[in-house]
Amino acid sequence: MTTTPLPDPNLSLTTEESGPHAVSIALVGDLAYDTSDVLLQRVNEVLDGRTELEALHLDCAGLGTVDSMGLSALLQVHRTAGGHGVRLHLDRRSTGLDRMLTITGTFEHLTNQPLVPVQRPAGEGAEPVPGA
Repeated sequence: MTTTPLPDPNLSLTTEESGPHAVSIALVGDLAYDTSDVLLQRVNEVLDGRTELEALHLDCAGLGTVDSMGLSALLQVHRTAGGHGVRLHLDRRSTGLDRMLTITGTFEHLTNQPLVPVQRPAGEGAEPVPGA
């Protein structure tokens, strides 16, 4: 297990081997303008030279605020992992993170789960619900 001490205490990353073909990175804190580069650097370190990897799990249970740079970092992680033939999993997402991904139109792209419209009584619009 590796924990990265950051100059900014707003985010810490803990990396664990989750099996022979998977790595998990737990995020605790905010993924924002001043912390996004640290996540990208860690992902690159994990993926470089690891041809056996099939899955990269980001454990989002401890994730706080995600701003536009944080969302951009998640999209870059998805792109980088895919370029290495590794599938990205956003595990233990909060309802706030799911809502942000839904509003920005990135939920299906980042989670590989469909948005399912919630049926409402006549006269009310349907609202998509992540993974329902």
